[in-house]
Amino acid sequence: MTNPATPPRPVSQAHRVLVVEDEEALAFGVKDALEHAGFQVQVVHDGPTALDQIRTDQPELIVLDLMLPGMGGLEILGTLRKERRDVRVVILTALASESDLIQGFELGADDYMKKPFSPRELVARVEAQFRRREMDTAPPPQLELPDGISVDLARLEVHRDGNVIQLTPREGDILDYLIRNRHRVVTRDDLLLDVWHYKSANVETRTVDIHIVGLRRKVEPNPAEPTLIQTVRGKGYRWFS
Repeated sequence: MTNPATPPRPVSQAHRVLVVEDEEALAFGVKDALEHAGFQVQVVHDGPTALDQIRTDQPELIVLDLMLPGMGGLEILGTLRKERRDVRVVILTALASESDLIQGFELGADDYMKKPFSPRELVARVEAQFRRREMDTAPPPQLELPDGISVDLARLEVHRDGNVIQLTPREGDILDYLIRNRHRVVTRDDLLLDVWHYKSANVETRTVDIHIVGLRRKVEPNPAEPTLIQTVRGKGYRWFS
């Protein structure tokens, strides 16, 4: 558990967390751990109630079980993303099969924990999500690239040849990650773990390569001969601007 000597955050400033878990003892154990760390916590035990609660109270983060009465966690997650709700989601599940986890991350989950788990680790992961959220809200850079190309990462826009080209959110995340790590080579595993938030990079997927090709088409002066997002053979990619 967290250090009892650490005072909780004042309630008026506490982040709002919704725990969606049908095992009542586990749900209230999670609630106690998070409240001790200073969070405002509500608990629900089934899918439809969770969705109603999310729409009404708009929590900032959801601890979401996958196996729920009435509506599964993946269905809830897919609905939230279709509704474009800006909420962090930590999956809490006993399933943890690779297909379930990949589907969860593709639907927009931010992290997951497998049951049984340490309450202290769960609190640490929730706190990390809020730190990341605060970093994500910082104004991203306005990039001036060769050949008069400019990129506004806040608006996810590329301006070139008098036209505005829209970046996808994932492309924006990749570009931001490459720039923040321009001092080193970024591997495929780095991108899967830190941008896609896969729990393991040991998955068969070409999604990184496909997204890099699409991003190059939008930001490179000559996508056929990339000079900004360069491939480091056998290692990964590096931003050279």
